[in-house]
Order: sequence, then structure tokens, then C-alpha cells
Amino acid sequence: MAEPGHGAHADRRHEGEQIDGWAVEPDTVAGLLDRVRRPPARPAPAGGGASSMEPAESMEPAELSAAITALAAQFLGSRPFDPESDFFDAGGTSVHAVELVAALNRDLGLGLTLDDVFADARPRRLAQRWLAQAGPAGVALASPAGRDLATTSARLPVPDAEELALITADLARADALPWVGEPEPVAPSRFLITGANGFLGSHLLMDLLRRSDAHAVCLVRGTDDRDAERRLGEALASFDVPWSAEVRRRVTVLAGDLREPRLGLTDEQWNTLAHEVDSIISVGAAVDFLRGYASLRQTNVLGPLTLAELAMTGRPAPLHHISSIAVFNEIGVALMGEDDPVAHVDRLAAGYDKTKWATEAALRRAREHGLISTFLRPGGIAGHTVTGVYNPQDLSCGFLSAFSRYRTVPAFRFLNVAPVDWVSKTAAAVICDPDAWGQNYNLAGRPNTLPELVKDMELSGLNVEVLGWDEWRADFLAKAEADPVPELDFLVRVMRSATAVALCEAQLHGPAATGERTEEFIARHDLAPAARYDARAGLRNYERMARTGLIHIPGREDPPYLWFPETMKGKLGPVGGIRDMPCRMKMTLSIASMYQLVRKRTIHVRGVLSCSRLHEQPLEIEAGDIWVRPDEGVPLSHGVVHPLLRYQLVLRDADGQRWWLEGWKSSRAGRDLWKQARRLTVEIGREGEPATFAGVVTVPGKSYVKQQIDGIGVNPRLSAREQRQAKLAWLAWFGQQMGLGLLEPSFRAAADLLDLRGDAIDRDKDRLRRKVKKLVKDRKQLQ
Repeated sequence: MAEPGHGAHADRRHEGEQIDGWAVEPDTVAGLLDRVRRPPARPAPAGGGASSMEPAESMEPAELSAAITALAAQFLGSRPFDPESDFFDAGGTSVHAVELVAALNRDLGLGLTLDDVFADARPRRLAQRWLAQAGPAGVALASPAGRDLATTSARLPVPDAEELALITADLARADALPWVGEPEPVAPSRFLITGANGFLGSHLLMDLLRRSDAHAVCLVRGTDDRDAERRLGEALASFDVPWSAEVRRRVTVLAGDLREPRLGLTDEQWNTLAHEVDSIISVGAAVDFLRGYASLRQTNVLGPLTLAELAMTGRPAPLHHISSIAVFNEIGVALMGEDDPVAHVDRLAAGYDKTKWATEAALRRAREHGLISTFLRPGGIAGHTVTGVYNPQDLSCGFLSAFSRYRTVPAFRFLNVAPVDWVSKTAAAVICDPDAWGQNYNLAGRPNTLPELVKDMELSGLNVEVLGWDEWRADFLAKAEADPVPELDFLVRVMRSATAVALCEAQLHGPAATGERTEEFIARHDLAPAARYDARAGLRNYERMARTGLIHIPGREDPPYLWFPETMKGKLGPVGGIRDMPCRMKMTLSIASMYQLVRKRTIHVRGVLSCSRLHEQPLEIEAGDIWVRPDEGVPLSHGVVHPLLRYQLVLRDADGQRWWLEGWKSSRAGRDLWKQARRLTVEIGREGEPATFAGVVTVPGKSYVKQQIDGIGVNPRLSAREQRQAKLAWLAWFGQQMGLGLLEPSFRAAADLLDLRGDAIDRDKDRLRRKVKKLVKDRKQLQ
């Protein structure tokens, strides 16, 4: 591929052949670009003034279109490209688009924006857009796609007549599909799936294999079948989906392309699939909220129509299409039920939304020809509740990460989001049940409301400020610019695009997606019901996003979320000796967030320890943690003493010498529970050496409530209500843990007393065998 910016030194043969095909006069790309940059001089005016140069906007549309095509081709290597080809379908990426915009401005003097390229990346349309925007003096007028987003909120889009005509023509393609009878109503035994190397597709592939004995044929882009199989394996591994020998045995990978006629397959491959597969699952799609309809239609509309043709050729097969609730993304839509009318296509802002709308519309027309087509409509697809794996390009993941990092939330009505594992399992069950085919299913889960999301974040120690939509967007862009996060670059691009902003506005201000048919199906099949994607469900996702830098989990170095003092007094002595030396510990216990408690069950410690036997001056607690009910309170050895709290501290004396302290609060069956909760048995030694001193220190009964309940401090940045919630959440959690830890030994003792343990019968048998052996031995001795 030719490097951008080095076009003058690259081989021009391919570009020259293309230009010859367009019947453009210049022989080479360099010549054409040179003509646009330095057009022929007009005759000098009388008086000998400087010659005026012909402005680009005065060129004919076909000539300017050819110039743009030639320049764009430099970013695409040897791929075929013409004025009617889409830049992204030809292999261009978002990075290439940025470079193309710069090159158009630098080399052709065209002030097109990135939004212009994303809206319709065909060179002919870019030329038309520029010529329409350019004023009489050659200065580009303000483009609706590039208006100031900080002050203007995106509203209803302006319909594009050519785009609507293109959509109408695509819908008409369904009328050319053959007429077929109904497929055999049996669960799939050999199915074709596209998009198996994507986020949802990879999980859906595995759930289909788990739920049935079917064999899967996966259509994956690649130079050949082996390369396609390698790509699939790498994609599954990236999503923590197994690619084992057993999985490979049940999967056939076929190199193909949704964008190509007949999927890029040979006639033999096409006919074989048409007669062998008994179910087709359409998951593959180009998910890009910045690109226009014309740029996405090849994959998102024509691809599914090709799959419909395959399903209606040879052996009839049902087509299960992964659509989206984006078909409702019209600002002001009132209902989003499974059988409610979808949006008006001319009122959809984003090209992605329009392609999903057009595909459903075309497949509904194909139903009239006998096609059994099922629409499965997810909303936002969040991370896996077990593995935590997520799609960094999903808008819902981007929003949640932005909320956590920048601590602001836009005022929204509903966030229609569900975890990928729930969406995948539900979709697989529908596909495997012939009675469920041919219907619409909203797989958006149980939506989050603004109060629920804010409460979840508050309980996690992440207080957020609620802003208006326009205010939040401006605040996000300002903070992202001041503190850039590479993983959020895609969301920054979305928030700078008027078209994509309109999509987001429709999603956040729209109603909740409802799914009565989905709920009834789930109940009949005993599947997991839709649940809100709350802090607990998203815990693994939260941790994974933190590992990749998408969000920040508060830690020891951050200002504490909550803290309180703890004072202990007691006596130390040599290990095994008399404990006669007074010891005092004055500490501050803190947590950085509620996540720290729920996930790690630790409390941070800082403070000092005073004991003249160790050092004349107090020892500073350099680092330390308290583990709450370590190992879930399981005793270290068989017995009725259970660990309650474990203190692990690193101390430093005034001479710079490090010490270690290990302490245990333990509980046992008894009546002195109050004393057990305050008593700490400790061992202390120098760094790298065994314990030298040991003893017991206790929290004085008079100071316990005063310090550890009344003395709780909370981050002052929180509101009064949030501070009360933080205290109550802490006391409820810690009280529950301590109460359970103190009662466990009593439960254990009662079980032993009643002999209710699972091995009681076996122990009785062992005792009986020992008695029999003893009797036999005694008899032998008597004889």
C-alpha cells in the first residue's frame, strides 16, 4: 500500500489505468493532481497584472470527482476504486479518512470535513457536496455536518433525496427474490452464520453449539479458508471464547465476503450451501455510527439480502437476522415494542440506523415471497457478566466508561442495554425453536433509568453530576481534550459528529424498549429473565475496562472515599515470653471505593504504633491492609475458631528499619462476642526475619462506637445525601460481615453437636470398624 504523502514517488500504473477507464484526459494521477493544484493560467488582464488561477469549484463535477478518486486511491493500495465506490468498502479506515480529509484540503484545496467523508464516501458525492457548499468566491459555506456542537443540539435530520432514492431501490431488490415454500420446522443441524468473528457473533456461535448438536459453517473474510479460520480463532480468543479441538471439529470456516455478489463464493460453494444448510444466521454487519447509508449498505443491507437469496435457493431455510432497536431511533418516538411501527426512515439521522431499518423493510417484503425471517433486536450490548469481556466500540460501553472516568452523566430517560451473554443465550434459544421463527424479538433487556444508574455509581463510591445533554457533551469533549484517553477516541469522534450526536440523543431520550414476546418465550424455556445491568452484573466488565485503561478504579493513592479512626491498647513481649511491655496503635482505616469492599474485602490502614520495646519513637505504618473475613471465614484448621479480621502492616522506625506486623481477630463459640470483635492477637518482627514479639491489643469498649461509628468521615466533595448513603452502605456491609463472622463458630458447634455434617455416617462406620478390630485382637490374645 502506498504511504500517504508519498504519492509522487509511487508506481502510478494502477492509478493511470483507472483514470483511463474514466475517460479523463491526464495520463497519470500526478498529472491530474498537478492540474487541480495549478490550473492553466487565464490570459493576463490588460495592464500586465498577475494572472488569475482557475478555482477548483469552477471545475466540472466529473473532473473534480476523478481528482478526488485519484487522491483517495493512494490510501487503498491496489484495490479497485472508481468515483462510485465507497472509500470504506474499498478498504479505507477511520484513520485513512482523517488523512484523506487533510490531503483533500492540502492537495486540492477542498475544505471538506471528516463528517462529509463519513456521510457519503463516494468521490462523486464528495465532489457534489463540495461544489454545493462552495460560495461564489470559492470559500466553503458552513456544512450542516460540521456545525458547532458545543452550542447547537442535533435535531431532526434533513432528508437526502438521493439517499432516499437509493434506499427505495434497495428495498425493491426484495421483489426479485424467488418464491419458496416454508422450511422444515426442525431445529438446525447445519447452519450458516456470518459475523462469528465479532463480539455478539462469537458468543452466539458458542451458545448455538452448546444448545444443539448442529454443525456450523462460518463465513469469514480471508484470502482463503485457512486464513479465514486463523482470523476466526484469533477473534474468538480475543473475546475469551474457547477455540478448542472439539469446537473446530464442529465448525467449518469458509472464506467469503458479505459485500460481494453470492458472498464472494464460487457457484459450486453457493449451490452446496443452498442445499445443505437448514438455517442461516445473519450477524455480520459494519457497525460505525459515523458513516452514511451509502457507505454501509453493501454490508448491512445487500449482504442480508444475499443471505435471503441463499435461504430461498434450493432447500428453503429460515433466516435469523440480528437487527437492532436502532430501527426506532427517531427523535420523539413514543413506543418501542416488538410489533410497534418502526421509525420513519427519513427521520433517522445515522447511516447505521437507516441500514438496519432498510434491511428489516426488505426482509418483511421477502416474507411475502415465503421467506421465514426472524428479527432479533438487541439494544446496547454490554460486557459479559462472567468473563467481563466487552466491545470497546459499543456506544453503551463508551458511555459507561465516560461516566466513570469523568464523573458526569447526561440526563437520559432509559439506557437500553443488556449483557452479551444474556442476548446470546436468548437469541440461540429462539433460533433453535421452530415455533419461535418468523417473529420480532427485542433483546434489549431491562433498561437502566437515570436514578438507578446514579445510585449504582454512588454506592460504588463514584459520585456523578447530572448535566443536560448539550452541557454534558461539551463537558465531555473539554475533559477528553484536556485528559485524552486513547480508548475513548471513538466516542470523542462520535460526539463531534452532528449525525452521530442525533443518534445518541434519540437513544438516550427515547422510551424503554419492551419485549412481551421475548419475556413469554423466556418463561416457556426456563431461561434467565431480563435483569438490569447494574453494578453487580457489570462487576467483571468494570474490572476489565479498568485493566485496559478505559476507566479508573480508585486506589490507595486516591483521596479516600470513607475513613474512621481506630485506637488499640495492649501489651507485647518476646515470643513465648512474658507480655509486660505496653503497646499502643493509633490508626486511620479507610476505603477508596465500595468496589474495594465488595471485590477485595480490604481496608487500607495508616497511622503509628508506639512500643518502647520496639523503638523509643513511634513506628510509622508505611503500608497496610485489613482483610475482612479472609477466606470467607473458613478456619485455618479443623476447629471452631474462625478468622474474623486479618491485619497485615509494614512499619518503619525512626532509624529507617522496616518491621512487619501480622494480626488476627478471631471468633469462637461463646458469649463474649463483644470482646472478640475488639481483641487482636499480633506478632511483630523485623523485615526478612521471623517474629520477635507477640501480644494482644484491644479496642477500648468506650472508644469503639465513638470512633468507628460516630467518627466516620466521608469525602467532602459528596453532597450531604451522598455522605449519608456512604455511611449507611459501609455500616450495613461491615455489620453484616462481622455479624456473620461472629456467629459462624456457633453454627459450626451446633452442627457438630447435632452431628449434622455430611461425613457423620462415615465417621460412625470408622468407629464401628475400630471397635470390631479391637474385639478381634482381644480374642486372639485370650486364645
